[in-house]
Amino acid sequence: MNPTWNMCNKGRRQSPINIDPAKLVYDPHLRHVHVDKHRISGTLLNTGQSVIFRVEKGTTEHVNITGGPLIYKYRFEELYMHFGLENNQGSEHQINGITFPAEIQLYGYNSELYRNMSEASLGSNGIVAVSIMVQEFLSAAPLLCPSLVGEEGNDELRILSSGFNNVVYRGDKWQIRHLSLAGLLPDTHRYMTYDGSTTYPGCWETTTWLIMNRPVYITKQELYALRQLRQGDRTFAKAKMANNFRPPKALHHRTVRTNIDFSDSHSGKNCGSMYREMYYKATQWPPL
Repeated sequence: MNPTWNMCNKGRRQSPINIDPAKLVYDPHLRHVHVDKHRISGTLLNTGQSVIFRVEKGTTEHVNITGGPLIYKYRFEELYMHFGLENNQGSEHQINGITFPAEIQLYGYNSELYRNMSEASLGSNGIVAVSIMVQEFLSAAPLLCPSLVGEEGNDELRILSSGFNNVVYRGDKWQIRHLSLAGLLPDTHRYMTYDGSTTYPGCWETTTWLIMNRPVYITKQELYALRQLRQGDRTFAKAKMANNFRPPKALHHRTVRTNIDFSDSHSGKNCGSMYREMYYKATQWPPL
């Protein structure tokens, strides 16, 4: 085994985790997360293990991630997608034991203390990872809350998915233009946060995770295209890439904080604002 991967097996702050809503700690001091709104270009790449979007090298238009629990400025570097062959699995993080068809992860490095992602992965407060759960849009589902009708997908996710057919095999690349990472985020300021690791080797335990508290929606056609991606190259395609998720790891007494106020007396009533903030179609939250 590569010695730099030792942390993957022996680390005590590994990711992903299952988030138990009953054990969340409310922190009223957690701020809103801010992702720069300007659009960026880069490359969609099939690595054989994942489909990744990497920002264009030499760009001067960096997207910064700030706020939330972060005390430094983090520069976006790459996006990973994890997904399942069926809708009952795919995401790496779980909410109350429930998984989602896919999970998008935005990774950035601390550009105030470190020069690049490699250096930041070895240092304190080095990396931020923003997790976005991806749920398949089902036309009947929004009837659970009429105010959510119309969430038929995400425009920025469509930009990414437009390249899936061009990166079917390992090593395939496709240019993505004018992508808004801020637009990729769900419409919520609520999130959960904990100290963890990258979910790819060497599982660096220098990562602050932010798990957004609403999913974005993907169409059946986009999911189908994603599930056609292969682990191998054109000569030897091998198996499908799907089910490329790491299983949840033990929490080991770590605290998972949130800015969701479970004591809000208006939550859950008539599809009120708090209900919308806590709205995961696939998740059974504890009664308030």
